[in-house]
Amino acid sequence: MANTQNKDTQADAQKLELLYTLFCDDVRLEVGNKLSFMVVFQNIMVQQMPVSLIKFAVVNHWRGEGTHLSEVRILTPDRQHHIVASQPTSLEIAPGGFADNISFFVNVTFPAAGQYWVQTLVDSSLFDEQQLTVSDGREPLADTSSQAVN
Repeated sequence: MANTQNKDTQADAQKLELLYTLFCDDVRLEVGNKLSFMVVFQNIMVQQMPVSLIKFAVVNHWRGEGTHLSEVRILTPDRQHHIVASQPTSLEIAPGGFADNISFFVNVTFPAAGQYWVQTLVDSSLFDEQQLTVSDGREPLADTSSQAVN
């Protein structure tokens, strides 16, 4: 019986697609069930380390179907320690539907500059990983910028 349930969970996970992940300061629910994302960013540059963010949101937008448990965690650059981790949240998507999962964190402290890892887990398995660069603005950066606008 347990083997059948495990196969069902794996089949449901294959029907799940993460369309995008956003990092932002806050997310608000507006009239008409619309979401407003406040201060969307892809990296953090500060003038002093360590840095603490009063509020930090990770938004995952899903397509697919099934019932899953989703969680988000932020790891140190060496991937050895959690900075923060969310509680598992139930995610229910009707066939052909969409869902948003928003994880809010408060007083998140990044102790040093580096490449942090934002991981999304589904049903306790790693589903996606995004890089979050935290930079000390006092240190010179290598020029990896592009003149192209994406």
